[in-house]
Amino acid sequence: MNKKLWGGRFKAEADSAFVEFNRSLAFDRRLITADVQASLAHCQGLVGALVLTREEGEKIESGLKAILTSSHTDPHYMEDPLVAEDIHSFVEARLVDLIGELGRKLHTGRSRNDQVATDLRIWIREAIDDLINGLAIAHRSLLAFAESNSEVVLPGYTHLQRAQPVLLAHWCLAYFEMLLRDRERLGDARRRVNVMPLGSAALAGTSWSIDRELVARELGFDGVTANSIDGVADRDFCVEFVSACALIMTHLSRLAEDIILYTTTEFGFFELSDTVATGSSLMPQKKNPDSMELVRGKAGRVFGDLQTLLAMLKGLPLAYNKDMQEDKEAVFDAFDTTKACLDVTATVLGNITINRERMHEAALKGYMNATELADYLVRMGMSFRDAHEAVGRIVLHAIDRGVELQGLPLQELQKFASVIDERVFEVLTLEQTLATKSQTGGTSRAQVSNALARARELIS
Repeated sequence: MNKKLWGGRFKAEADSAFVEFNRSLAFDRRLITADVQASLAHCQGLVGALVLTREEGEKIESGLKAILTSSHTDPHYMEDPLVAEDIHSFVEARLVDLIGELGRKLHTGRSRNDQVATDLRIWIREAIDDLINGLAIAHRSLLAFAESNSEVVLPGYTHLQRAQPVLLAHWCLAYFEMLLRDRERLGDARRRVNVMPLGSAALAGTSWSIDRELVARELGFDGVTANSIDGVADRDFCVEFVSACALIMTHLSRLAEDIILYTTTEFGFFELSDTVATGSSLMPQKKNPDSMELVRGKAGRVFGDLQTLLAMLKGLPLAYNKDMQEDKEAVFDAFDTTKACLDVTATVLGNITINRERMHEAALKGYMNATELADYLVRMGMSFRDAHEAVGRIVLHAIDRGVELQGLPLQELQKFASVIDERVFEVLTLEQTLATKSQTGGTSRAQVSNALARARELIS
């Protein structure tokens, strides 16, 4: 295990502190499955190129599969003094331990530069699939919450001020759409991830007649990289993946913020169950939405991962540079954090109790039917600007009187706009305010019912 993958050029031993500083096995060990899979395919490519005999290839493949089995079944397998520099040298050393010097022939025709780029693409491809599954679970939780509360009305907000009433299901479906775009973004990114750089070698390409397309098909890639320098130097796929994670976290953080607000005493719309809330070490009465606060806080962590990648890449000359070792921890952390937050969010959505009466009462107050009154005046022949001005004065009068718009007598309303008649009180009802938002994407009950059916079809 002590023999390096490089060393013939060097006379002196590396400084021990630098050795530790240079080592990446502590975190790139997560790539072991991808590294073995890529090595198995590369082995077949070497057999096809007549670099290895079929018997040698079979012996190498047997050793690689044994390494993979041990890594999955023995929790201490990777803890052996950790003298290997990285996952690639670890696998090679283990292979030599198992099958002898033949294991050292496996690296023919490849570099750690194209090896790690291939491993990371395999790993991210699987991570994308995991996140897409996590998004599907979150989608189902949002939809279940929406469908179980499909009749409930709550105030909609702009600038965090009451604006217009909406159905709670409509609010849920807004986040459904955000996460739907996230799923589509990950799918788009996956297509660009799924291109194989193996065969690019260090930067100039391999000298051996390895069938790259055959190796790519064996690994489930859609194709091979078109330029060997780009093949080893590109980390766009890492940036794109973490960028998609950052947007997922943006959306989860916004949802978390809404839930946090709605669980406050001041709003009182939601209550989290005891399973997803915590208490105070000092104040016995407290019930804190820590689950959602952590999601909100961890968003910044993923944003930092994205910034790490961008800053790392921005000044790098072609082709590979050791700076790029810093890509993995950012990628791994972004995935771990995003996946955990998706899982927690889905759990929280299944553990919310709503206060229907409080929400309904809130939806009736705050002059949220003012736009309906303006639209009514337009239908009665006024221009919208004149109607807007008149309703503004009516709202001011209602505030002075301490009543809602529907609480003003007809005669008082008519002082501000003579076209108003008794039909105005039907216009100002909560149900009518909802019902008029009947165009596609609106919050009328019919439109929301259609949107729920569409959402159900999309996730089924």
